[in-house]
Amino acid sequence: MRESAFVKQNKDKWLTFESLVQNNISISPSEVSNIYVELTEDLNYAQTFYPESETLAYLNELSVAAHQKIYKSKKESKNRIFQFYLKEFPLFFYHHRSTLLLAFILFLSFSILGAYSASEDDGFVRLILGDAYVNKTLSNIQKGDPMAIYKEANQTDMFLGITINNIKVALFAFVAGLLAGLGTIYILLQNAIMLGSFQYFFYDQGLLWESTRTIWIHGAIEISVIIVASCAGLVTGKSLLFPGTYTRLDAFTKGVKSGLKIVISTIPFFIIAGFLEGFVTRLTGMPDWLAVFIISASFILIIYYYVILPQLIYTNHAKQLH
Repeated sequence: MRESAFVKQNKDKWLTFESLVQNNISISPSEVSNIYVELTEDLNYAQTFYPESETLAYLNELSVAAHQKIYKSKKESKNRIFQFYLKEFPLFFYHHRSTLLLAFILFLSFSILGAYSASEDDGFVRLILGDAYVNKTLSNIQKGDPMAIYKEANQTDMFLGITINNIKVALFAFVAGLLAGLGTIYILLQNAIMLGSFQYFFYDQGLLWESTRTIWIHGAIEISVIIVASCAGLVTGKSLLFPGTYTRLDAFTKGVKSGLKIVISTIPFFIIAGFLEGFVTRLTGMPDWLAVFIISASFILIIYYYVILPQLIYTNHAKQLH
């Protein structure tokens, strides 16, 4: 059966159950179980004949919601946030790995472009980072403390300000996806070129390692989740451009919901990054091994949560359904 025919045949049933779940309508456990059995059969069929499709992703999300409606309890509702971050979201995000990879490739490419532009034009770094920042940093370099700029603000004020600002950037990257994804790509371009020119600036000053061991203490998580937030915007833009077997409005609505989930997942990580930048990055005298440990642990955390955990949970979920 063609995917479009499969969707047309079952769409009304899926939408009815989605409405029951989202509106928290009370129905008997037997009715929920009957629908869940049908939904599981449809999911197994989609896994067999339409792997990596939007239909499979939709049915996977719906089956998770169905499972929760059947087995939810007061104890589980108290742990709702933990359920979302540790089970629901990773399973949902499994189907957006390719979009995350695209966001990463774009960011890496734009970063290289930024570094190359800085190497070819002496005024490019000042254009991107601003004269005030460059002059201040050059002054700090002459004083023998090139990373002193991270020590100037009060720790708590810096932590709160940076965390709020980073969450705003993530929301902008998501909302910009409404412009068919082009707005998100522009935000990726801005941040990546800034990073590339920043790193080249310190390389040109003979301070590449000093800058790397310092800024990536917080940057490993901060930059990574900006890429994840950009993935949210690209998911939204993709839903507009490629609705697949859904109407454009249905696909767009689904894309916005998916993008919002992805942005919500980044909030704890932005808080961690803000804490590191406010309280830890300023400790420029820490030994290299400790800085490397923090940076490595941060990258491992991000890769585990957004790449490895979704694969593990998806595989386990598929086994349970069979």
